[in-house]
Amino acid sequence: MPVIPPRKNAKAWKSKIVGSEVRNAAIAACKRLGRRIWKRWSGYHRRSLVETKMHCFKRLGSRVMARSFDRQVAELQVRAALLRG
Repeated sequence: MPVIPPRKNAKAWKSKIVGSEVRNAAIAACKRLGRRIWKRWSGYHRRSLVETKMHCFKRLGSRVMARSFDRQVAELQVRAALLRG
């Protein structure tokens, strides 16, 4: 089940369109709960945080430079420590 926040001015789709039931339910929940509460309720907030952190992780380098497995693990641990700090 996709968790995609609808636009602020989103209108409900006709029921014949694929995925309209999920989208219309998200629009109704956003109006009923508010966007901030809907994001936490639907799990989108957590997903967004993870995607942002993965983007930061990839920006540190898309490749592992070390050749041996132990050094690769150490390199990735250093990257993770940089992100935490």
